[in-house]
Amino acid sequence: MKKNIRLKKPADSEVTMTEIVFSHDTNPMGIIQGGRIIQLMDIACAICAQNHSNKIAVTASIDQVSFNSPARLGDILTIKAKITRVFTTSMEIHAQVWTKRLPDMKSVLTNEAYFIFVVLGNDGRPIQIVPLKPITVTEKAQYAAALKRKQMRQTQLH
Repeated sequence: MKKNIRLKKPADSEVTMTEIVFSHDTNPMGIIQGGRIIQLMDIACAICAQNHSNKIAVTASIDQVSFNSPARLGDILTIKAKITRVFTTSMEIHAQVWTKRLPDMKSVLTNEAYFIFVVLGNDGRPIQIVPLKPITVTEKAQYAAALKRKQMRQTQLH
């Protein structure tokens, strides 16, 4: 990594997407399919990773997917993705899905997960990523927790 590289803050690459739940997204009960939720989260995280790295980034793994509350036909989804930590060639991104339903439009956290992305060079091989500089107390806590999650993932693989 070059010495005069500017560290990026999590907010520099944060992504917010908005979608509406259509009938083709749902099961026969009118509840959005889990795979569709994960797809939307993955897209938001990919954009976040590519905003940070200015390179193609691919999903390496997904951790701790939670389905807290169902989103239903006609609900408005807000998908948020924010980098929690950059490692050498990979980064962890926290994704959340918030649902608003007519008529009250109260926002409810329905899903969240941690996505691991690897950044690829022009040859398709992993490359070193611009470091991350957490700023807020929450970002610093997420940054520290990301290392623990990485260590847990590595322990589970071996």
